[in-house]
Amino acid sequence: MATIKQVAQAAGVSYTTVSHVLNNTRPVSDAARRAVLAAAQQLHYVPSALARSLRSSSTGTIGLIIPNNTNPYFSEVARGIEDSCYAAGYSVILCNSDDDPVKQRDYLNVLLTKRCDGLILSALADSDGELLRKMKVPAVLLDRAPNDLSIDVVAVDNRAGGVLAARHLLGLGRRRLACIAGPREVSISNDRIAGARSAMADAGLLLAGDLCRHSDFTSAGGYAVALDLLALPEGQRPDALFCCNDLMAFGALRAAAELGIAVPVDLAVVGFDDIDLASFVHPALSSVAQNTRELGHITAACLLARIAAPALPRQQRSIAPALHVRGSSVAATVASSSLTSSPATELMGMTS
Repeated sequence: MATIKQVAQAAGVSYTTVSHVLNNTRPVSDAARRAVLAAAQQLHYVPSALARSLRSSSTGTIGLIIPNNTNPYFSEVARGIEDSCYAAGYSVILCNSDDDPVKQRDYLNVLLTKRCDGLILSALADSDGELLRKMKVPAVLLDRAPNDLSIDVVAVDNRAGGVLAARHLLGLGRRRLACIAGPREVSISNDRIAGARSAMADAGLLLAGDLCRHSDFTSAGGYAVALDLLALPEGQRPDALFCCNDLMAFGALRAAAELGIAVPVDLAVVGFDDIDLASFVHPALSSVAQNTRELGHITAACLLARIAAPALPRQQRSIAPALHVRGSSVAATVASSSLTSSPATELMGMTS
């Protein structure tokens, strides 16, 4: 890789003249400017990002840590973040934590040493929050946030989403609702289940303990839990499933198909996230929508505002979910008449 000194030698000018041309820091004669630019192009010179960041105190980079970019929800949100940051002149460094606190801390330290201008984190331990405070790095938490941490947060109203899902299923006349939740320690899953419980309580129903099972946000996990739930004896078997993400709902649809349980006639299924694939499974999956790309845009805008004005008051953005109703949870009469046609899509919203 060519150095700035080699560019100076090829152009027949001084090292400082090359620096002034490339950084536009002082007037230089047209002849010298043309010679420097020609030499830089001929030698394929690439300016040092590290040196530039030391001069300007900005690296033009944003660090993004998510649990798993193979989960379409996170990949779609990450794309929204990347698009907004790129449009604002920033590059995004993406890291996958695999929901491992140690790995997340390691990546956080890496991003801090790279002097990223800002960070977006999908989860944060209290100890990591203390590290961010000491380093004084602009940061935004996406979805999962400790309540006592003074940091910007962008999150979907997960409890409201659980209410939407349960009310919809109860409105179909379903009474034996079961839930496939995420890991016990994940707050967003607990909030979604709390919303479903609340809606059921309003209808005079309880979510029985054995009908709320925890899984791992994967299709395989949802499939395994659904097999157990749907193997319950007649009369105890659920007639509706609320899954705390779409991937687990996909697994539940497969389990129902293998057991010969017709969806939505015998079993209604609702997921959460409304990823792009939700419209392409069969039957198409009803899902609580977060508008993932827009969520990414909002999160990026929040961070960019914090970078531009570090003294801004703490920002807390709560995004209202909406329910997209598709073939997996339509009324039985509609289901019978639509087995050979595409079901209509209904949109229900709730303000936060």
